[in-house]
Amino acid sequence: MQLKTDKLSQQLQQKLLPVYWVSGDELLLCQEACDKIRATCRQQGFDERQVLNADRSFDWGLLYEAGASLSLFAQKRLIELRLSSSKPGDKGAKALQEYLARPPVDTVLLINSPRFDSATLKTKWAKALLDSQDCALLQVQPIARHGLSAWIQQRLSQQGFSADLDALELIVTRVEGNLLAAVQEIEKLKLLTDETHLSLAVIQAAIADSSRYDVFSLTDAALAGDIARTVRIINGLRHEGTEIPLLLWAVARDLRQLAQASQKAQQLGIDAALRHVWPAPRKTLFAQALKRLTPKDLAPLFLLAQQIDEQGKGQAPGDAWSTLTEVLLKLAGQPIFTQ
Repeated sequence: MQLKTDKLSQQLQQKLLPVYWVSGDELLLCQEACDKIRATCRQQGFDERQVLNADRSFDWGLLYEAGASLSLFAQKRLIELRLSSSKPGDKGAKALQEYLARPPVDTVLLINSPRFDSATLKTKWAKALLDSQDCALLQVQPIARHGLSAWIQQRLSQQGFSADLDALELIVTRVEGNLLAAVQEIEKLKLLTDETHLSLAVIQAAIADSSRYDVFSLTDAALAGDIARTVRIINGLRHEGTEIPLLLWAVARDLRQLAQASQKAQQLGIDAALRHVWPAPRKTLFAQALKRLTPKDLAPLFLLAQQIDEQGKGQAPGDAWSTLTEVLLKLAGQPIFTQ
């Protein structure tokens, strides 16, 4: 059956279903939905937790074994199945249908996957999941740009804040649709201001007084070619426990915009290529970067960004922080030493 995310808490209060499938591309909202399910499981004595990461080479027999094996440590357990795609393939579809036909007692299966597309929802196995009363499918919808201000306002209200419209718009502009970044901004406001009503001036003052290790200043330092500051900021962010996905989002965002501008600059010149970049300080930073980086220089950085994503998920060898540092140093104009 389909279950709306805003009805999840109500459903969990009624009973725990054998299977929950959380599908979506908005990391924060999916994480919060999964956290609610995990918390309810813990409250009801599901003390054992097993995690299965299902990539393309995943052995679906492991799901059957997990469901069939007896728990060694607890009577109730939570099995988490993390899919790299919402299309599990023929073997995966068969395994999921067989599991749902005979779900183990005292076991909750929590599946987390990217967003379902309309074609996937029409497949036989997906319809079987939707028709089952033992499975809840939560399709987590992203927050549209026009709804982001209201979403941030709601989050601020939960933390005891109210805000003027222009203050909200400043936050919306800074986070550029990234909900993780929005939550981080709100957390910083809790630390940086004693005000409960947020005017534009209050927000601007808080931003000015914020930590020197700021996600938004990281790529600014790299774009400016300030290698020493880039290294200081990334080391500080790592020390503060900043999540890799948030940093990667900021870097990938600027890489895409810089690559597009670099292509245009080859034909139209830097000024014309940056005509639509806003605000003005960002335009200056991009202009500095374009003077030292060509499309050929930028192309390998996208491959490294993909590598960071895989390393952060444990799907590739190497350290995501080291690779991220490599990308930023190259963006700043100084490739790291190679062996």
